[in-house]
Amino acid sequence: MAAGGGGELQLLGCWYSPYAIRARVALGLKGLSYEYIEEDLFSKSDLLLRSNPVHRKVPVLIHGGRPVCESLVVVQYVDDAWAAPPHLLPADAHARATARFWAAYIDDKFFQPWRALFRSTTDEQRAEAFKDVLPQVEVLEQAFMECSQGKAFFGGNAIGLVDIALGGFLAWFKAVDQVSGTCLLDEARFPGLAAWAERFMGVDAVRDAMPDDRRLLEHYRGFLAKLASPAAPAGYSS
Repeated sequence: MAAGGGGELQLLGCWYSPYAIRARVALGLKGLSYEYIEEDLFSKSDLLLRSNPVHRKVPVLIHGGRPVCESLVVVQYVDDAWAAPPHLLPADAHARATARFWAAYIDDKFFQPWRALFRSTTDEQRAEAFKDVLPQVEVLEQAFMECSQGKAFFGGNAIGLVDIALGGFLAWFKAVDQVSGTCLLDEARFPGLAAWAERFMGVDAVRDAMPDDRRLLEHYRGFLAKLASPAAPAGYSS
């Protein structure tokens, strides 16, 4: 892949972070080469702390020595800095605003109930959390139908900002479903999203950014075991 944009590129990430996956998908779709630096989120590097002193999280894209923080900001920066196709946001101002709205919805409204499912350690907790997250998935199913206008992706014929925002979680959806016995993007209930997820995961730049399923499942089970223990961690960075 050819680098571009007038500066060296580095990406600070973590292999299991859905937010870092977003950045990797965006860079891959644009065909950009970059140095990937794996971060230990429980022992963060000085470079990460200097580059993102406010949130201290991944991903951080460093372009020509200047950091760009927060995954959705990184995706939009990549689209702005490398203006050649493929475009991750539409040219039309209203369509761009709509894409930003739904990307924000995923982080602000969908993530919290899904996080409760992600952190559930008992069957009772999982059943309650799954029930709570389904209305958010119903909203996203309708959003997909409206945004895609019968095409393959939220972005139409090509992957866009909303696809990347939701798609970064797909590997995690699978891991949580396997442990919980759920099916978040059930084909019968959410046919649009189920078909979208299959198409999204079939794109080379997406596959290249995704963690290994078995490794992620092992990591998730280990996290749940720690969470259920008396010395459970106070939080979980992803």
